Parts: sequence; C-alpha cells; structure tokens
Amino acid sequence: MVGMGWLAFCFMVFTSSPAAEDLTVLPEKIEAVEREAMMHDYLMRRVREAADRHDAAYEDIKTPEQAAVYQQRMRAFFLEQLGELPEKTPLNAQVTGREQREGYRIEKVIFESQPRHYVTGILYLPATPPPYPGVLVPCGHSANGKAEVAYQRVCILLALNGFATLCYDPIDQGERHQLLDEKGKPVAAGTLAHCLVGVGSILLGRNTATYRVWDGIRAIDYLQSRPDVDAKRIGCTGNSGGGTLTSYLMALDDRIVCAAPSCYLTSLRRLMETIGPQDLEQNIHAQIAYGMGHAEYVLMRAPRPTLICCATRDFFDIGGTWDTFRQAKRFYGRLGFPERVDLVEADAGHGFTPTLRIGATRWMRRWLLGRDDAITEPDFPVAKDPQLQCTPQGEVMLLPGARSVYDLNKELQTKLAQKRKKLWESASRAEALEQVRRVTGIRTLSALPAIKSQKVGHLQRNTYRIEKLILCPEPRIWLPALAFVPDKRSGQAYLYVHSEGKQADAAPGGPIDQLAQQGHLVLAVDLRGIGETYGAKGRAGFGSYLGRDWGDASLAYMLGTSYLAMRAEDVLNCARFLSEYLTPGRPQPVHLVSIGSVGPPALHAAALEPQLFASIKLQRCLRSWVDVVHTPRAINQYVNVVHGALGVYDLPDLLATLPKDKTSFIEPTDATDKPAASTEKTSKQAAGPAK
Repeated sequence: MVGMGWLAFCFMVFTSSPAAEDLTVLPEKIEAVEREAMMHDYLMRRVREAADRHDAAYEDIKTPEQAAVYQQRMRAFFLEQLGELPEKTPLNAQVTGREQREGYRIEKVIFESQPRHYVTGILYLPATPPPYPGVLVPCGHSANGKAEVAYQRVCILLALNGFATLCYDPIDQGERHQLLDEKGKPVAAGTLAHCLVGVGSILLGRNTATYRVWDGIRAIDYLQSRPDVDAKRIGCTGNSGGGTLTSYLMALDDRIVCAAPSCYLTSLRRLMETIGPQDLEQNIHAQIAYGMGHAEYVLMRAPRPTLICCATRDFFDIGGTWDTFRQAKRFYGRLGFPERVDLVEADAGHGFTPTLRIGATRWMRRWLLGRDDAITEPDFPVAKDPQLQCTPQGEVMLLPGARSVYDLNKELQTKLAQKRKKLWESASRAEALEQVRRVTGIRTLSALPAIKSQKVGHLQRNTYRIEKLILCPEPRIWLPALAFVPDKRSGQAYLYVHSEGKQADAAPGGPIDQLAQQGHLVLAVDLRGIGETYGAKGRAGFGSYLGRDWGDASLAYMLGTSYLAMRAEDVLNCARFLSEYLTPGRPQPVHLVSIGSVGPPALHAAALEPQLFASIKLQRCLRSWVDVVHTPRAINQYVNVVHGALGVYDLPDLLATLPKDKTSFIEPTDATDKPAASTEKTSKQAAGPAK
C-alpha cells in the first residue's frame, strides 16, 4: 500500500490548491513509478516473475525422459495457442516461369496453402543433377518479400552449394497483400497489416502466426512433393521475421532436419525489457505465463541440429541470445548431442549479413550434405523486383477467386456462430456464463480481494463535495477516483466509468454534476490504463489502429490475461466498494454507467455479477465482436479482445442475459469506433438469452 507519509503530503497539496478546480488525484510518481507507466511497471513485474519460474523449471530437467515430457508439453501448448490448424488440401501448385542463371536456375511458383489462398515463391535450383536437399527460407518483414536483396543472396548461395531453396512471400508482403483498394493497390502492408489480421484472429482463438505457420508447413509440403527434392533432407533458415517463422516451424514440424534462425532469438525477459512486444504474429497467447520462451523453440526440436545466427548490435538483445544458447547447449548436452546446437555471431547490426548467410549455408552443408567445409560467398548479381514476379499483375488477390486471410477468418467465424448459438440455446444461463468466465479468466466477486482506499483531498461545489480517492484493488495498481458526495443525500449510488477518464463528464453542468445535484452519490473512476494512468507509447503506425497502449495490451496477452478482464474486475471491485462507501456493512444498490470503449469490460462485469447492479447503462459501446472480424481495419479494438471468445460468446449474448427493464444499450459503435447503423438499441433487441 502507498506510504502514509506520502498520502499526508498529497492531502496537504490537494486541499490547499488554488481556486481553479484540479481533479487530478495521483501525483506524478508513486513508489518511484510514473503514473503513466503504472500498467507497464505492473505487467513487467509479472513478466519477470514468470521468467524466474521458467528458469527454475528449466533447472529441474535433468534426464532425457524429463526432457521428452517437457518437449511434448510445450509443443502441445504452442499448437493449442495457434488454434486448430487447417486440414491439408491440394496445393494446386503451378510454375509460372523458369529462368536459367549463372550456376543455378529459378522457377516461379504459386501454390494454395488453403483453397484459393495463394502463396507466391521462388525456387532456386542447383545446376548439378538432382535429387537435392531442400531448404525453406521464410522472409523477414521486407516490403518486397522474396525480392529483398539479402534473401535473394542467401537463396542463391544455398543453390550454388547444392540446395533446392524455396523463398516465399509472407502475407501482406511482396505479391501477397491481403487488402487492396479499388485500383488494386495495397491498403496496408508488412507488420502493420500483420497486426490488423491479428485483432480479429485473436477473437477466433487464432493468431497471425497461425496463418504464417500454416503457409510454412504447406511450403515444406510443396518442396517434398517435387521429385528433384529429397523429402528426408529439409532445412529452414530465415532472418528477422523470417527468423521468427524459422523458430516456429523448426519447433513444430519434425520434417525440418536442420535449422538456422537468424536475428530473432533472444530471451523473452530481455525482449520485453528492451524493445518490448513486436507485431502480433510474434506474441503468442499466454506464452510468458506458461513458460514458453525463445529458448523453447530450440528445446522443442532437440536434438535436431540448430544454429542460432545473431548480431552483436541487433535490437534483439544479444545478451538474451546468449542466455537462450546456454540453455539450449545444456539441454542438448543432457540428450547426449551438445555438438548439434551452435551459435554464430556477426559483429554487425540487424540483418542477414554475409557472416550469417555463410554460417547458415555451412550449417546446412554439414547436416544435410555431410560436408563440413569452409565455403564463402562469391559476388553475383541479384534480380530486380519485377523479375521475380509470379502473378500476372503482381498481387495474388487479383487472381480469380482469391481468398484473403480476412475471408478465412470470416469463414471460421460463421462456423463458430453455430457453435455459440447451440451453446446459448442448450445450456442454462449459469452454465453459459461459466464458460464466459473460463475464457476470460474474470474472477468471481467473492474471489477478488477488497479494495484498499485512501482519501487524498477534496473540493467543494455548491451542493456536494468531491472527494479524491486512490483505490488499490491489488498491489501496484492505483485507480484514481472522484467521489461526488451530496451534502444532503437523497438518491442512490452511481459507478461512472468513461474511456476518456473520470474527468470527462465531471465539469459543472455535466452529466455527473447533474446526478450529484439530484442527491445521488457518484463514484467516477479511472479504470487501469485509463485517464491518469494512460501513458503507454507504441509504434505510431500500430497505435493508429491498435491504440497507443497496444504494447502493454500485448504484454497482458502473453501473460494469459487481457485488459478487458482486468478492467472488468476493476468495475466489480469498485462497485462493491461504492455500495458500502457511506453505509459500511450495509451494501446499497449500484447503478453502472459506462461511456465509450470501457463498455465491453463493464458489460462483462454486469453480466457475470448482475446482483451487484440496480441498473446498467452502456453508451457508445462496441455492438459486436463479429464486427471486428468483418472489419479488416478495425480501430482501437485490440485492447478489448479476448483470445478465443467467439468460440463461446459474443457481446450480444452477454447483453441478452441482463434484465431488460434495467438495461440500456445506446449509441452502439462499430469496429471502426464510429456510430453503428442503428443509433439506439436496448437489450430487448439483442439475441435471446440462455434459458
């Protein structure tokens, strides 16, 4: 709890302030933490605690049998978090062009990783007679995908050294942009586009990584389908985002005999302490809480040969890389094969530099060709982007009948809608809501520790006073609140939460003032990460769609929780606190008022603990998560997504459980954070409730 000396100081400051109203509650720092950094500090403490648990669990693995159990458990978890992978369907592969180059040749390839979901790639083939070992090269986050010079160079080097090498475009790069305008031009690309895919995917229990991993698995299928490739000798290497995919694929696909991920592997502890969460494909649900760190991508495949390629001055922390390597080396040693994992470090910045390209190629030669020699990289020309174009117009979505990842998500949502309908029609309301608790992790009110509170000042208005409160629902979380206490109380209690903060409607003449003037007790609270504690800074491009707090929301996601769940618990705890604020031991009914994007957390709180609320008003709340899945460029919805929620329920299902005569759902918004088509809706218009 906050120190009493500090609170006394705050009380003097707030009560001796000038005549002009200051509704700020928190000081700039509490216990050396800036108020705007409260959530980041809180989440990072949980990250470090989880990392400590991970390291302790690793030390308990002593025997090959224990290692095998650990590997199986981690792989099962990883697959579960990706969601159910699609079934394998015909690749319908076609070669759209062939060219002879000096010392090698290329083929331009298109295949379908899912029906009419097209993947473009270049296959680099040696000039020597087949069969060849195959090497898969997933691209990093290059705008031009497979045409990026560094990726061309590593592929050519591999081909010159005897490998059939397939480099393919990721979604939203090269020829695979998933969103095009009316002129056929990309609307979004690269890491931002991967994040747009991720928002809707999370609601379905998927991740952008699900699509990326499946493309890679099907690319291996293509390599193995070719008569000139030895299906039993498959390698994989990629840099940056391609290093991410190499790490994922080598952990999950046993066909990858030899792997060399580049400029990605560090440790999750150091990643979060330095540059933080990356685009959404690189953030796996609950992985930090479960203990699936970067080292696990290597450990899961042990003892198959793995080379960690890294750079001294990379933004992926080199210290974390060496921590992961040390854990991997010891793990491989316990299995009796310490020589099968190694590390090559380039004294350079981020990138697939010559040192790393040569290191990866030598590694492939050692383990796939049985030749342990010191090859070098000669000088050779690379192609211009148009020379590597596989499709007629340079975009797969311009092919007849092409389906985007958004189309695939919509298709899954349609299937899940039937599942949801069946659940809510067949289960009792209590049973259905228990499933909501399971998915969200929102605790029961009785399981929540009581709020600790402290008054730190007050202001007087005409007929009521404003008491400044700090509410602490758990250690290191400080919720600034304003209690509007009438001089002559004749009304009831209102809990008021607003996405713009407690002060948004608190001005004289405003909605809160009117309630207080009528004799009602009003508690306006900044839920965690809102108002005074909203200060997280994310990448500008990501923030314009995901919200400025996307980085901390990603931390919560990897910790296995969500901002929605944490804020819903804040609503419950604050409502309980308010119910006895003026009548200790005699709880009073609480009316809940929610304005803006705090609506989904408030709705969850009301649906899960309806006995706590005398009435519920949800204004400018998102109307449906299905809207998010159907809106590729959703705005500010990331903070309110719950992994796998649409497998069980949608927001209208919760709304339908609330008493119709006590619930108002007005001015709903769509997934772009704009007014929905209907300007007013009540709970009577929602889907029918469970029985």
